Amino acid sequence: MNEIKKEWFGNTKQDILSGMVVAIALIPEAIGFSIIAGVNPMMGLYASFCIAMITAFFGGRQGMISAATGAMALLLVNLVKDYGIEYMLAATILTGIIQLILGYLKIGNLLKFIPRPVMIGFVNALAILIFKAQLPYFQGESIWIYALVAIGLLVIYLFPKINKTIPSPLIAIIAVTVLASVLGIKTTTIGDIGNISSTLPKFLIPNVPVSLETLKIILPYSISLSIVGLVESLLTAQLLDDLTHTKSNKNRECMGQGVANVVSGLFGGMAGCAMIGQSIINFKSGGRGRLSTFVAGLFLMILIILLNKFVVIIPIAALISVMIVVSISTFDWESLKRLKIVPKTDSIVMISTVVVVLFTHNLAFGVIVGVILSALFFASKISEVHVEKFEKSNVVEYKVSGQLFFSSTTSFINHFSFEEKSKTINIDLSNVRIWDESAVDCIDKLVFRFRKNDNNVNLVGMSTKCKEIIEQIGKHDKIECLDSIGH
Repeated sequence: MNEIKKEWFGNTKQDILSGMVVAIALIPEAIGFSIIAGVNPMMGLYASFCIAMITAFFGGRQGMISAATGAMALLLVNLVKDYGIEYMLAATILTGIIQLILGYLKIGNLLKFIPRPVMIGFVNALAILIFKAQLPYFQGESIWIYALVAIGLLVIYLFPKINKTIPSPLIAIIAVTVLASVLGIKTTTIGDIGNISSTLPKFLIPNVPVSLETLKIILPYSISLSIVGLVESLLTAQLLDDLTHTKSNKNRECMGQGVANVVSGLFGGMAGCAMIGQSIINFKSGGRGRLSTFVAGLFLMILIILLNKFVVIIPIAALISVMIVVSISTFDWESLKRLKIVPKTDSIVMISTVVVVLFTHNLAFGVIVGVILSALFFASKISEVHVEKFEKSNVVEYKVSGQLFFSSTTSFINHFSFEEKSKTINIDLSNVRIWDESAVDCIDKLVFRFRKNDNNVNLVGMSTKCKEIIEQIGKHDKIECLDSIGH
């Protein structure tokens, strides 16, 4: 009970205020992502409302904001275009079901296999994408939009020197809106982006045939949505873990995302996941608990239903200033300085992750490429095997060190000459770790080639686990496995 109180009411005032800021920032994002997916703007708003409210209760990371996102919207474009809205809703529900299953299978534990350079690349790419997303709003606008954005930036950076209790982004949004209204400045507002109606979401079951044919259509989309959604959500959760020096429950987050997407689909919303930009806004505004996520969803609906007339007059310039600050604070500027210090492979992984994300506009693709590159570089590093040769009368000793697995077997074999005849060959493997069948097969070949010249072969110093692997899957029997050369 104390833990629940702490998660919900340990930071009440700041959570409420930060949630209000996030709610306002969610509106243009939700509308924009709806347009990308080719659906009514209200579907993005309904999704953001449902997903934020549900993850506040069921998510594994308190203070994280989940809603409709650009990455998910991009995956839905072809489905909506080819089959329509009803199939999109069905795919959203199936996405949630798959995420629930993955959460139950503890897929969140796999996050530990994502290296730090990939995390840094993920964050930096997202910061660039957030900044780039603001640039189209300047097209066709007057000089006033630049002035309003500049004023918003000044308020965000200077207001904390006067008062740190009230989030400066909230003050900036109010100040820019009032200024634009008083001076009669004509500039793009939230109402100009898309039609916002004062209607609550209604429960509905997608009107699609319950058949294998329907499943064939939506399953590929749902699998992609599930993976992309979980990758973004888990990486965002890890980022907030690092910022707040706290831990989150990654498997619970997977299941929370699943429940949220099922509910979103049943209430006419599109699929969504964690939003790193809004999560950072929440963090920078002082939001830490589940209440901030709940308020973000609740206040979003209040803005749409009760304060519709006021929301539509908010200049987009006010939100641009907030998002520019988010992009600047999100980017890891220290990573640029570390490029000359860290290993080149780490720099390549980080830069590759950024490039792939910027090229595909898909954060999951960048992470996948980064992880693959990291794995390849790691395999290359540990596949180096060192062999030293010592000869004494009729005995030849090879002292081996390194990791023996599929990637290092060729290098291992090439260290031996196989010219000895009728000698005792001691191969010291005390500093070798045998990992797989390829390694055992390699040792088998080594023994076989030495025995062809009537040599007596001994494998020396292997660990108990290595001996077990050799005995279980080795092809040659009667291989002497000695504890030490003296035995």
